[in-house]
Amino acid sequence: MITEERHQLIVSELKQKGSVRVADLVEKFNISESTIRRDLVQLEALNYLKRVHGGAVPVQNKFVEKSFNDKSHQFVAQKDLIAQYAASLVDEGDSIYLDSGTTTYEMIKYLKGKEIVVVTNGLSHVESLIEYNIPCFVLGGKVKQKTKAVVGYEAISALHRYRFDKCFMGSNGVHSLHGFTTPDPEEAMIKENAIKASNNVFILVDDSKFGEVSFTRFAEIGEATIITNGDDDLTQYQDKTTVKVVRK
Repeated sequence: MITEERHQLIVSELKQKGSVRVADLVEKFNISESTIRRDLVQLEALNYLKRVHGGAVPVQNKFVEKSFNDKSHQFVAQKDLIAQYAASLVDEGDSIYLDSGTTTYEMIKYLKGKEIVVVTNGLSHVESLIEYNIPCFVLGGKVKQKTKAVVGYEAISALHRYRFDKCFMGSNGVHSLHGFTTPDPEEAMIKENAIKASNNVFILVDDSKFGEVSFTRFAEIGEATIITNGDDDLTQYQDKTTVKVVRK
C-alpha cells in the first residue's frame, strides 16, 4: 500500500471514529509503529489531525461544539480515570457545581454515598444524580439540545444565589496563553459565573484538549487546577497552575 493511500484511510478512519490509536493502525495496516507515527506527523503538518498520546484526534473547529452523545463515546477510559480522581477531592458536607460536560457526568457514580449537595446545568446529569440518591439543584433557563446544557440569563441569575466549595467543569481548549475556552459564549458565561461562586476550581480534560483554542475564553490558566491524563510535557501549564496527571 502506498503512503498516500494509507493516509487517506487514516483520515477516513478518524472521521468515522472520532479518534485513532497508533496500536490499532499498526494492526490494521500490518506495518511498524514508527511508520504509523511518521504518517501521523505528516498528516498533522497538513492540518488533517492533531496528535495526542497514543494516537490522534480531528483538528478542532473553534466554533463547532460536538453533541453530548458524540463526546460521551470518545476517550471513555481517560474520562473515567479523571472523573474518579476528581470525585475523590469531594469531601463530606461539600456543596459542588458540576457543569454539563461528559467527564463531569462520569464523576457522579463516584460521588455515591457522600453527604453533599450538587448544583448543575447539565440535563444529562439529573437522572444519574437521582439514581445515586444525590441531592441536587438544576439551573433553569434555555436548553441547548446539542450539549444538553442549560444556559442564558435565567441560569446565570440562579447561579448568583449559590456558593460552592468546589466546582468541576470541562473545557474544549486548554492553552497556556489563551486559557480555557469553549465554542459557545453562552456556555462560557455559565462557566465563568460558576467559577466566581466557587472556592476551588477544577478543570477536567483529557490530553487531546491541550494546545486547542475555541471561540470564547471563560478562565485564565491560573484560575483553576487542571486534572488530566497522559504523558505529554505540561511544563508550560505547570508554571502557571497546579496540574494533576492521573494514570492507571
